[in-house]
Amino acid sequence: MSGGQRVDWTSRPAGPLNGVVRVPGDKSVSHRAMMLGALAEGVSHIHGFLEGEDTRATAAVMQRLGVRIDALADGERVVHGVGLHGLRAATAVLDCGNAGTGMRLLTGLLAGQAFDSTLVGDESLSRRPMRRVTDPLAKMGARIDSQDGLPPLHVHGGQALRGIRYTLPVASAQVKSALLLAGLYAEGETEVIEPHPTRDYTERMLAAFGWPIEFSPGRAKLTGGHALRATDVRVPADFSSAAFFLVAGSIVPGAELRLPAVGLNPRRTGLLQALRLMGADIRVENESESGGEPVGDLVVRHAPLHGIDLPEALVPDMIDEFPALFVAAAAAEGTTVVRGAAELRVKESDRLASMAAGLQALGVRIDERPDGATIHGGPIGGGSIDSHGDHRIAMSFAVAGLIASGPIRIGDCANVATSFPGFMDLANGCGFDLGVAP
Repeated sequence: MSGGQRVDWTSRPAGPLNGVVRVPGDKSVSHRAMMLGALAEGVSHIHGFLEGEDTRATAAVMQRLGVRIDALADGERVVHGVGLHGLRAATAVLDCGNAGTGMRLLTGLLAGQAFDSTLVGDESLSRRPMRRVTDPLAKMGARIDSQDGLPPLHVHGGQALRGIRYTLPVASAQVKSALLLAGLYAEGETEVIEPHPTRDYTERMLAAFGWPIEFSPGRAKLTGGHALRATDVRVPADFSSAAFFLVAGSIVPGAELRLPAVGLNPRRTGLLQALRLMGADIRVENESESGGEPVGDLVVRHAPLHGIDLPEALVPDMIDEFPALFVAAAAAEGTTVVRGAAELRVKESDRLASMAAGLQALGVRIDERPDGATIHGGPIGGGSIDSHGDHRIAMSFAVAGLIASGPIRIGDCANVATSFPGFMDLANGCGFDLGVAP
C-alpha cells in the first residue's frame, strides 16, 4: 500500500454530475515516454506526464541509471537522453513501487545492458507473476533470476541477446513491450505475435522516436542496431482514468460530463464499445492525433443501461476497465455476462473475486466463474467493502456509491495515488460526495 498508512473512503449517494473533468495523463504512455526518452539521443520534452507514484517510480529508476530528468512543472518533464548504450549501473536496487508495467518493461530494457540490475517492488507487486516476461527473454539469451517466478528480479548484464519470433501464450502488452525493448539490443529480428491484439503504445512510440518498426494488430517486428531520436511527447488523458467518469455519467440521472483530450487508442477503448452496447450516450468530439496516439473529447450523458452478453473480442481491449464495467452492469437492467477474462485474477488483486465480494456485500447478485461472472442488475445498497489495496476497485466503488441506497465505506484506498492522483478532488468537483472515512 502506498505511503504505509491505511486510508478508507466513504462514498455517498449524490445528485446530478456535471462539468468538465480533466483526468490525468495516460499512465502507459508516461512510462514509455520516460524510458524511450532516456534511451534516445538528444533532449525530449514530455507534456502531460502522469504525476502518479507508478510513473514517478519509473522516472526515479531512470535517474538512478544515470539519466538527467528535469521536472519543470506539474506534468512537465525534460529528459536528457543518454543514447541506447549510455545507461550506467545503479549503486542500489531499482524500486518499481507498485508499477507492474514499469517492472516488466524495465526487465526487457535492462536485459540488454552491460551491467547487472536488481528490480524490486512493493508488497503487492512482489506477488505478481514475472515468468511470462522472464521465460521469453531467456529465449533471447537474457539471464534473469527471480524468487520462484516472483520479484525481486536480478537481471544479469553483458548477455548477447538475439532476436526471436515469439508467439505469446497469453495476450499481454507488457510482455510484448518487454520483448520489443530487449529487441532494441538484440542481434537480428525480434517478432512478437499475439493471440489477441493488445495495446500498441510501445510500437507507436518507438516509431515516434524514429526506430524502424513494422506493426499491425496482433503482430510487431523490429531489428536491433538502430538509434532512438529525441522527440516531444504530448501525453493524452488516460482512458482508464476517464472510465470511472464514463460509468458515473451514464448511471447518475441528470448527469452530463465532458472529458477533454482523452487517449482513444483502439486497443484501449473496449469499455467505450461495451457501454454503448449497454445503451450509454457517449459522443466523441474534436478528434485529433498526438504523438502517434488518437485523442478526442468524450461527452457522456445519463442513459438507462441494459445488460449484455459481453463480446469476448472486447475483453483484451478493456482488461483494466472491468471493475468499472461491473458497476455499470450492477446498475443496468437485466443480466450482464462476462467470459474470457481470467487475466483479471492476476492484476493488483484478484479483480474478479474482489469485485464479486464487494458487489455481493452491497446486495448485488453476481455469479463468479473462473474466467468471468454473471452480474444481475438491481438496486445497490450501502455497506462496507474492501478494495484489497487495488486502486481501480476503490474508484469503481466510489462510483457505485453515487446511486447506492446508503453510504459505502471503501477500505484500503491509499493506492489510488499510484494511478490517479487527485481523484477525490476531481470527483467531488463534478458532484460526487466522496470523503476520507473517520
